[in-house]
Amino acid sequence: MFTKETYVNRRADLKKSIGSGLLLFLGNEENGMNYEDNTYPFRQDSTFLYFFGLPYAGLAAVIDVDEDKEIIFGDELTIDHIVWMGTQPTLREKAQRVGVVETRPAAELSKYLAKAVGKEQLIHYLPPYRAEHRLKLLEWLGVKPGAEQPSVPFIRGVVNLRNYKTAEELVEIERACNVTADMHIAAMKMLRVGMKECEVAAALQQVAQAAGCGLSFPTIATVCGQTLHNHYYGHTVKPGDMLLVDAGAETEMGYAGDMSSTICAGKTFTTRQKEVYDIQVAAHSAAVDALKPGVAFKEVYDLSCRVIFEGLKALGITKGDPYEAVTAGAHAMFFPCGLGHMMGLDVHDMENLGEVWVGYDGQPKSTQFGRKSLRLARPLEPGFVLTIEPGIYFIPELIDYWKAGKRFEDFINYDKLEAYRDFTGLRNEEDYLITEAGARLLGKKIPFTTEEVEALR
Repeated sequence: MFTKETYVNRRADLKKSIGSGLLLFLGNEENGMNYEDNTYPFRQDSTFLYFFGLPYAGLAAVIDVDEDKEIIFGDELTIDHIVWMGTQPTLREKAQRVGVVETRPAAELSKYLAKAVGKEQLIHYLPPYRAEHRLKLLEWLGVKPGAEQPSVPFIRGVVNLRNYKTAEELVEIERACNVTADMHIAAMKMLRVGMKECEVAAALQQVAQAAGCGLSFPTIATVCGQTLHNHYYGHTVKPGDMLLVDAGAETEMGYAGDMSSTICAGKTFTTRQKEVYDIQVAAHSAAVDALKPGVAFKEVYDLSCRVIFEGLKALGITKGDPYEAVTAGAHAMFFPCGLGHMMGLDVHDMENLGEVWVGYDGQPKSTQFGRKSLRLARPLEPGFVLTIEPGIYFIPELIDYWKAGKRFEDFINYDKLEAYRDFTGLRNEEDYLITEAGARLLGKKIPFTTEEVEALR
């Protein structure tokens, strides 16, 4: 946890931005995997962590701006809990650590909210992302699941604080990034033909846990890199394969790292792999060089897309004007996802609050295939932490679908593309802080070019 003053100041800033009403914070509960006592690893809601800092299950809180009250609701542990879990701080002790004076039993929250409803006080809540949250809103406020109306002022107030990382947050994020880099370097050193993907995934988790961290998201370690979020680990690595690794560490305080790397199965990449890999490196480097305050991230995305298109044109796979192709969306055959996303207490920071607020500052998102997956588009500002992760993917199903529909025939050479159906996909990913002067890499530098990767093989 940070100092008490950090949480006090965050809540004070939030109250100023909202101005009136009651702010409801729903902490998370334990959730059973297959029965009640066999739970998933507990993870506190990130916004609750940001303003109240308490990583304990079963808590909720309100900031009653009108009454100038801050209250944490929860229950004390019984002797039965203590037998299984050991002694824990009392609810009051937990609250005092983050500068909250008033605590109440969990059952009293419904009464407090009912009183607020009775006097027609405005109750602000954030978009629910768990079934338990929806059930609580139904019980306490009569809000039916699927009919929620989250508070836009509350969302924007949270986003406008959490988007700008402070010095103490950056220490945590940098730690997560350093451990993340160690995870990827370990994978580069250990990978051998004949290994199962699951062996690499296990080694990544070992590095994270040995450093006192968890995983910031389920690891991707796959020889089928054309599937963007592939969490299957059952393949055996064969000669000529590439292993795409997307993995990150999460610190005990909940801050994330997120990096990707693509590793040759043998000692070196093939000539064809190097040709495509070098195009990805060029797109990545161009994007990093463009990072600075005031530049719209959607422009950085367009730049990386053009570099990919131009590189594939040199291989005969694409044709025509890169600007026209990217504007039309032809690049999405090879790059159907976004360039990066905000990162912090969530690996996709505040994604539950809505990308239109976090990454677009309220502006509408594109509906174009590929471009609609861009999570961040707004002008960059000092304090933003984000990922850069252009990729190049050859997806057989997408090739067949577009070819059958004769899509973008002016920009895609489908005859040449057929020779790459079995290529799979690759990406590399790094984490950056936007500074007053430009951007700074967070965490250790992991091998990036084919030559750097091969040097570890």
